[in-house]
Amino acid sequence: MTKIKKILIANRGEIAIRIMRTCREMNIETVAVYSEADRTSLHVRYANEAYYIGKAPSSVSYLNIEKIIEVAKNCGADAIHPGYGFLSENAVFARRCNEEGIIFIGPSPEVIIQMGDKITAREAMIKAGIPIVPGTNQSIQNENEVLEIIRDIGLPVMIKAAAGGGGKGMRLVKEETEIVSAVRAARSEALSAFGDDSVYIEKYITSPHHIEFQILADQHGNVIHLFERECSIQRRHQKMIEETPSPLLTPELRMQMGKSAVEAAKSVNYTGAGTIEFLVDNNLNYYFLEMNTRLQVEHPITERVTGVDLVKQQIKIAEGQVLEYKQEDLSQRGHSIECRIYAEDPDNNFMPSPGKIYKISEPLGFGVRTDGYVYEGYEIPLYYDPMISKLIIWGKTREESINRMRRALYEYKITGVKTSIKYLERIMNNPDFIDGNYDTHFIEKNQEQLAKKEGCEDCSDMVVIAAFIDYLNKISITREMKNEFAPPQSRWKKIPYINNF
Repeated sequence: MTKIKKILIANRGEIAIRIMRTCREMNIETVAVYSEADRTSLHVRYANEAYYIGKAPSSVSYLNIEKIIEVAKNCGADAIHPGYGFLSENAVFARRCNEEGIIFIGPSPEVIIQMGDKITAREAMIKAGIPIVPGTNQSIQNENEVLEIIRDIGLPVMIKAAAGGGGKGMRLVKEETEIVSAVRAARSEALSAFGDDSVYIEKYITSPHHIEFQILADQHGNVIHLFERECSIQRRHQKMIEETPSPLLTPELRMQMGKSAVEAAKSVNYTGAGTIEFLVDNNLNYYFLEMNTRLQVEHPITERVTGVDLVKQQIKIAEGQVLEYKQEDLSQRGHSIECRIYAEDPDNNFMPSPGKIYKISEPLGFGVRTDGYVYEGYEIPLYYDPMISKLIIWGKTREESINRMRRALYEYKITGVKTSIKYLERIMNNPDFIDGNYDTHFIEKNQEQLAKKEGCEDCSDMVVIAAFIDYLNKISITREMKNEFAPPQSRWKKIPYINNF
């Protein structure tokens, strides 16, 4: 067993800070890396050490494998935690860590490759006896054969990127006349996003529910699940709200799906934290969708109902420790909901809204957790995902959890950039959501109600107020950042910035 003493977090923003918090509790030193655009980011200040790795574009900074490896070696990091996104599911990066004697906190490169390709993942699940959505088990090579294949499967179908995720490289086909253009569009987007234009075809499940199971697996063959997360509130295949327990599942189905998730992980000799994703139809039939070989954005709601720190477990597994939990030790206590807070404009087709945050007031109180990284005076860069924070709520019941989320969203105030807060409030007040009667078409079905703008009888004075706030901030923002956000000078001197790579 190896004791990890220093971890480099190969990521940014809220997930970097979230990982560092657990490391601090475990007395593990942390190393931040940052791009030109993130010099003033809170994750840089929170870490024990911070190192510059490149210009703003992620291709020359957070995706630059060799620079990150170089920093890890130079600072003496024992391990690297990739967070989510960026290099978290990059087998080349995991292999380079292993070659340099650095622990990669995640599964093996071989498993990342196997489960990262949707076609090989489907093949593995078939062998393990896990139900899968009917479709092709190999990539489509010839457009001429697509029509025949789809006729055999039956419309509607989904064209999906074999190497993809996050909703990219996906097209829904309802009519035969759409097939060729959908295949070409999916291939083009897949090539741009993943460098691989391979696509495959799946039967489209009508009224699908997107439900995922969190798993943990150690290096000694022990695998457990930490129950499900309901992720059906999505916009363009991107999750917006997650909750646990799912309002759809029965106790019997939960047990059956949890068992399948464990078997799926065992079948590929998985180690670390991972997520088995399923689609569930209205008849409660479930099908394997994909596996995410990393920590999920929505992992905090699982932590909240189980009491398990998933990052701590990742680190212990990477050290070679035996899982400290058995399946019978775990249960779901209460109900938790997560809302993703984005710097984007819902009234303008959800366009990103980068810019300076003038004021921010985060919600507090019983059962409220905010995982964020911004502060007053911070300028949200335009180069990365516009997520500001994750608002996580816990309640004894689903009803209490929804009411608490309403209250927390009401208290969440941000000025200077557009945010999704009001849009999320509307979802919390939607009858279908309140009743738990929703699927992945929720946003589409409720588009008119969710698009309603907040009105006011006389907003003429708002222009004057906004101008006055802008004036005050322009003359005080430098002083505020120095006095309120800069760390003590004695600690600041300990952070060895390297700017000459």
